[in-house]
Amino acid sequence: MGHEEEEHHSASPQNSGNFKFQNVAMALFKVFDGPVTYVREKVVLPIQSRNQTKYYHRHFNRVPTVDQCDEEDPVCIYEADQQFHRDRMVDSDIVRILRQRKIECYAWEGPDKKYKCQQIDEDYNQAPVNWFIKYSDMRSGKGAL
Repeated sequence: MGHEEEEHHSASPQNSGNFKFQNVAMALFKVFDGPVTYVREKVVLPIQSRNQTKYYHRHFNRVPTVDQCDEEDPVCIYEADQQFHRDRMVDSDIVRILRQRKIECYAWEGPDKKYKCQQIDEDYNQAPVNWFIKYSDMRSGKGAL
């Protein structure tokens, strides 16, 4: 029992210095972090919580296609044509992004690309086929009409 007390006494001065250092470090941290945390919690977060709507890009509602429009409704025909152009741009971007993913996967995986990039490769091989099925018979400058 006396031996355990000696171990406790001998370890105590060493831990005491370490404990003081931790207290000083924590006090110094609070001096710098306190104002920053206060401003974030009392100013920044309340302002951000008031503005919940986020506009990352313009949102277009879907419109009827050209075959659903009346022949004498030029506004409907124009909107359908614009919708077709937007759809074509989105589909073209999808093909471009999938191509870039395939290139990056091949560069990253190197010799293991055949089995590690298989899903990306299948997605990319199907995307241009789908694009050509939908848009290949149309001239580039023409829209849905």
